[in-house]
Amino acid sequence: MTNGPERFTGSFTQQEPIPEEGIAAAVEVMRSGRLHRYNTAPGEVGEVALLEQEFAAMTGAKYCLAVASGGAAMTTALRAAGVRPGDPVLTNAFTLAPVPGAIAAVGAVPLYVEVTEGLVIDLGDLETRLGQASVLLLSHMRGHICDMDRLMALCTRAGVLVIEDCAHTMGANWNGVPSGRHGVMGCFSTQTYKHINSGEGGFLISDDDEMMARAIIGSGSYMLYGRHLAAPPAAVFEDLRFEVPNVSSRMDNLRAALLRPQLRKIETQAKRWNARHAVVEEGLRATPGLSLVERPAQEGYVASSFQFLLTGWAEEDVRSVLSRCAARGVELKWFGNADPVAFTSRYDSWRYAPVPELPRTDRVLAGLLDLRLPLTFSLEDCAMIARIIRQEVSIVWQARAGSSRPGAMG
Repeated sequence: MTNGPERFTGSFTQQEPIPEEGIAAAVEVMRSGRLHRYNTAPGEVGEVALLEQEFAAMTGAKYCLAVASGGAAMTTALRAAGVRPGDPVLTNAFTLAPVPGAIAAVGAVPLYVEVTEGLVIDLGDLETRLGQASVLLLSHMRGHICDMDRLMALCTRAGVLVIEDCAHTMGANWNGVPSGRHGVMGCFSTQTYKHINSGEGGFLISDDDEMMARAIIGSGSYMLYGRHLAAPPAAVFEDLRFEVPNVSSRMDNLRAALLRPQLRKIETQAKRWNARHAVVEEGLRATPGLSLVERPAQEGYVASSFQFLLTGWAEEDVRSVLSRCAARGVELKWFGNADPVAFTSRYDSWRYAPVPELPRTDRVLAGLLDLRLPLTFSLEDCAMIARIIRQEVSIVWQARAGSSRPGAMG
């Protein structure tokens, strides 16, 4: 007698608890009542200012600004870079809604660039579009980093500023250069499903004096920018303080207190995520009909999620894989769905921007499946998840291979 196929019972949304050190620091902030980043006692340095200093040191950036969300980091960066209403801004067609949303939020117009099967921006397509805009908001979507050396050479030659969306690449690098340090500004997120967790929150890093001064004033420093530890000299603010609009989007001391001990563990956590990714990858390798996303040697990634492709599959067969895996407790997200579902949407869902024809991106998204790998999963959990996906993909693949439907072996 058998018990039937194994079923995964873990939660794809359950994160690890906040470290006790962070909880204690947050309680201390609450006891003080000084949650606002500028509400400090004489001679006191707030948690946000310390966190900014530590994040700048970790990334090797001169300056860092902590803000209320990753989206706030991107809108602040776009304003600091001089993007105005009506301006076109290039961005990946494969990303999440906050990226084109940030562009639209400052009144600019997203111009989408095709994506490759490596899930990165298509540099050939980008090269043909560089004359259309002066800024690229580059999304390292799901932690996949393109050839940043080539991208920066193309953009520098064309006079295009690069702002990096690093929401999924905290702690990652390209050729040893930390993510966020190639472009003029790098934007990060500390939302619950990112690499460090404060519910919501974000960072903006840069070496550019004027842009960072604009960002600090714009985030709502009033005339208190002197309380920042990772900021440009006071003289840089002198004229800008009268001309930059205040759009309050500060991080508070409570969230910073939660984040500081997590930041100190980021290297260890990255190794744990990558170990889980490796187990899933090994379990799915050579699955008939399934393609893995191979990583280039220059990419030092932090894989908090996993993606694979069912390229050329009919929609009903992809849906069958989704439902069969869900019945066994494995939650897969599909970027080929015509309607947005939860956090998953695609460029033709964002109708506040022009929707172009992007046939290469459409082909990739039609077969793109994705799952979270929270650190609450053990390595054996990840091995089980891979077994379930492999079994269900194989069942559907064999059924379609035996079918006489036209294109069944696409």
